[in-house]
Formats: sequence, structure tokens, C-alpha cells
Amino acid sequence: MSLQTKIEAKLSEALKAQDKKTYSTLRLVIAAIKDTMIARKIKDKKVLPDNDLVSLLKKMVKQRNDSCDAYKKAGRNELLENELQEIQIINVFLPKQLGEDETRKICLEVIKKSGASSIKDMGKVMGLLKKEYSDVLDFSKVSQIIKDNLK
Repeated sequence: MSLQTKIEAKLSEALKAQDKKTYSTLRLVIAAIKDTMIARKIKDKKVLPDNDLVSLLKKMVKQRNDSCDAYKKAGRNELLENELQEIQIINVFLPKQLGEDETRKICLEVIKKSGASSIKDMGKVMGLLKKEYSDVLDFSKVSQIIKDNLK
């Protein structure tokens, strides 16, 4: 079952259960999927490939995290709560992200394997990490870990 099919099934469940928050968030996700399909001129298939969909969902979560930061600074707690709920709903469909310790361990292993010795080698290390761990690593954390270990 594709990820898009799972999202659509969850949308219909939310509608039947009258879960307005989940329903409205998933409607936004479905609209973003359709926009992406139109932009990429995907007409034959009615389903966006899972790897493209994961990228889209990560982008949506990042947008909401940016909004959360702005709402915290402005003291808009009701809007902050709304964004946090949407992030939780979207995260259900994303692969599980590794924690800080696991991320650090993987980064150090790849640095050692690649023979990176200075900050100039950061691009090479990031490329290797993205190739193998793109779905499970938070690359904002990865960037900081690599910068701390390559000087």
C-alpha cells in the first residue's frame, strides 16, 4: 500500500470520526500532493511516488516548525498549539527519525570511513550520509555534529 493511499484512508477515517483537526490537516496534505503532481505533470499515475511524498511531508513539517518559532516569539500560543498538532499528524506518515546519540554515532562512523579531516570535507560526508540515511536523519542536527567534529 502506497503512502498516499494510507493518507487517503486516514483522511476518510477522520471524516467518519468527525476529527476536524486531523481531517483539515490531511486535506492540506492531499492538496499539496495534487499540486505537486500537477507541477510535475504526473497524469498517468494517480499516486505520487513514496520518496517524493516523504520529501513533501518533510517540507510541510519544516514549514510548520518555522511557523512555530515565529508564534513563540510573538506569544501566540493558540496558533503555536495548532501548528504543533499539525506536525504530530503529519509525522505519523514520516519514517521514524533517529535520536541525537544515534545520529552522532552514524556521523562519526561516516567521517572516519570517508577519511574526512577538515571542514572542507563536509560536503563529501553530507553526500555519503544523504545517500544512505536520508530518511532517518535530521540534517540540521547532522550539519552541526559534522561542524563540531571537523575543524
